[in-house]
Amino acid sequence: MSYDEEQAKRSRVVVETPTARREVEHSEAVRVPERPGVSATTVGILVVLVVALVTILVLLLMNNQSTDSVNANIAAQQPTPVPQTTIIQQPAQQQPPLIIQQPAPVTQPAPIIVTPPASSGGTSTGTDDSAIQADIDKRIADDPTLSTLGITASVLNGKVLLIGTVKSEALKAQVERMVKSVKGVKSVDNQITVM
Repeated sequence: MSYDEEQAKRSRVVVETPTARREVEHSEAVRVPERPGVSATTVGILVVLVVALVTILVLLLMNNQSTDSVNANIAAQQPTPVPQTTIIQQPAQQQPPLIIQQPAPVTQPAPIIVTPPASSGGTSTGTDDSAIQADIDKRIADDPTLSTLGITASVLNGKVLLIGTVKSEALKAQVERMVKSVKGVKSVDNQITVM
């Protein structure tokens, strides 16, 4: 049996007692025998060869399948023989003409134009809604528990629609309370689902 490596192990122990101090040195030689078998390099080469062989087999199978489908397509494209038919012409008979009447075009009523009432001090405008929307989005983003939930808020005329998914009723209620506390919010339609 041959030895591949020899390792020396040394340890030093200091023993200290109330009356004396001494050092004990211990050395030990450890021999590691050669391992019979396959080296790591050989295993690596075998793995690469197996992967290459599997890849070649897969490519051959795919090529064979595509060749079969090409042959099937070529066979489908070849014209099939058409049986000969005999056409006998008969003298034309006089048929009465068809008269098709189209209905008169329907006139559409004039469109009705609805204009929103002029904004006064008590009504919301688009800029008010955008300010409310921005405030709600900022509060949701600033709250560490709410920012990860993916809650969406939409504002129209001061009315807020909440959409999203949370894990508990408490989180749903927390989001609704936070949105109600925003200045300008008239009502909250909480469509958040609890999973």
